Amino acid sequence: MSGLGKLVNVLKAAGEDTRLRLLALLADGDHSVKDLTEILDQSQPRVSRHLKLLADAGLVQRHAEGAWAYYRLAPEGQGADLARWLTSRVDPNDPDRRRDRARQEEARAEQQALAADYFAKVADSWDLLKTLHVPEAAVEAAVLEELGGRRVDLLIDLGTGTGRMLEVLAPAYDRGIGLDSSREMLAVARSRLAAGSIAHAQVRLGDIASLDPAIGPADVVVIHQVLHYFDDPGRMLAQARRLLKPGGEILIVDFAPHDLEFLRTEHAHRRLGLSREQMKDWAASAGLDVLSMREFPSDTKDRGLTVCLWHLGDRSRTD
Repeated sequence: MSGLGKLVNVLKAAGEDTRLRLLALLADGDHSVKDLTEILDQSQPRVSRHLKLLADAGLVQRHAEGAWAYYRLAPEGQGADLARWLTSRVDPNDPDRRRDRARQEEARAEQQALAADYFAKVADSWDLLKTLHVPEAAVEAAVLEELGGRRVDLLIDLGTGTGRMLEVLAPAYDRGIGLDSSREMLAVARSRLAAGSIAHAQVRLGDIASLDPAIGPADVVVIHQVLHYFDDPGRMLAQARRLLKPGGEILIVDFAPHDLEFLRTEHAHRRLGLSREQMKDWAASAGLDVLSMREFPSDTKDRGLTVCLWHLGDRSRTD
């Protein structure tokens, strides 16, 4: 239990219009300071000052990534409990709240459009780009190894790109579905699957940021080099969880934290890697457990990127 003085400070931090609007936005998922300034139409110093007060009070959590900083509701503690209690009572039809959510959706749509434009430009050379700084062969072998020689009924690959994971994991599933929002990427994927005579897999055009649960239920969901394109990977992970059968699994491949800002400006990345702590929190929020995590250091010294493989399991699973 907290003393009266501390509780009063927490209540003061939450008890202001802009800060309550910030809490409501962060209840929808992670946001960068840049996004929040655009959504609220307020200056960066003012928004940062409000966020600092909320963070000092334990209501939100800050995570620095290079030149950017992301905020989310605190995952635990009395501040976290209060933040969730308050945001659950915000009227969704309040004019400010409706305006904030509309701008939030506009910001997300703009980010997805930028990513889609990037993918359209690099579709033909996508696999080559990945090999420039990722130990791809070792990672692919490890992904297949995580399934332990099993053959599952349905595997869904989110952000399938050129369909490489559907190729690699072809011996491990009876039915495979790859989803991607880039028509150019899907054209490459269809060609590759046909060339490899992989008739038990198909790819579909779809928005992986707004998944239809009817696509599942899947035994395994794969999210390969996708989450760093989202401001809020936790939101994406929660959606992926809805596609799983009870006891299903999710395999995630992505970068460890790094400071290569050019990946944002030149390659449409939104997050500079994902940490162990972040993945644990996102998984827990989605009702998942981290079963294992492996790291693959870069074999290109001047780039220095490390790739991580996370194996997540539905908490209802029984081994």
